This record gives sequence, structure tokens and C-alpha cells, in this order.
Amino acid sequence: MTQDGSSSQRLAQTLVGAGILLTGLGLAGGALTIPSAAGYGGVGPNFLPWLVALVLSICGVLMVREARSGGFRELDAPSGAARGWWPGLVWVSAGLLANAALITTIGFILSCTLCYVLTVQGLRRAQGQAGASTPAVLATDLAAGLVISAPVYWMFTKFLAINLPGLTQTGWI
Repeated sequence: MTQDGSSSQRLAQTLVGAGILLTGLGLAGGALTIPSAAGYGGVGPNFLPWLVALVLSICGVLMVREARSGGFRELDAPSGAARGWWPGLVWVSAGLLANAALITTIGFILSCTLCYVLTVQGLRRAQGQAGASTPAVLATDLAAGLVISAPVYWMFTKFLAINLPGLTQTGWI
């Protein structure tokens, strides 16, 4: 690798570390606005944001130090395509947007299942999997989405008493 290539690579690595550090500092700034009154376990609602902010800031500082002292070592060579596959991004984005748009209409379980199916379709197609849209694959994706989203919904609504949008008023769907 030429000197120009390694210095530009170190600059990019430094910018990534600095971005992570700035994200941690931004989270710390946001954590300042959260009340610190101790709760049931002796910690307040600002404990986790402060912990995440601290860990991100430490990681950012360590990444900048590593980048400035010679670059990230023992990196694997990049794999995959040279450029991103935009239709895959469209599929994943459609899943997220559909979830956000439909969650109050069709409920948490069905909207998250739809999000899962669309996202998995995008990832399958990005990998070039043949037959990604066959009825059997779609049925498998649909079943997997339901198997993931239903227990999450029930745990939040029944065990944690957190209201999520449901399809019915029973709290089970």
C-alpha cells in the first residue's frame, strides 16, 4: 500500500473514531436532561444513557488513538460487492416504513411480521438467493416473523405492562 493510501485510510479511521466519540458526547448531553432520581433498583432513569455515553466515548477515544498510532491493525480485507445494492435498501426501508405506518392500524404483531418479511426479502435478494419470492420461502418468512413478534408483544404487554398497539382489545393479538 502506498503512503497516500495508508494516510487516507488513517484519516478515515480517525474520522470514524471521532464520530463515535461525538455520538457518545451527544448522548451524554442528552443524559443531562434526564432526571436522576433513584428508582426501585437504586438507579435512576438516566443510568443506562450515561453508561452507553461513557462506553461510546471510551471506544471513540481508543479508536482515534489506534488510528493515529498506525491505523487499525489486523483488518480483514473488505468482502462483498464493490458498491451497495440499492434495491435491497429499498426493501429494508419499505419494511421499516410499513411498520411505522401500520403499527396502530393492524397492531404490533402483524406490522412487525410485515417488517420482518420485507427486510428478509431485501437481504435474500441482495445475496442473490434464487427463489427468494417463492410461496414456500414467503410462508417460512411469515411464520418466522410471527414466531418472533408475538412473544415480544406478549412479553411487553403481559409481563412488563407496556402498552403496544394491538389488533384487538384483548391484549393477545
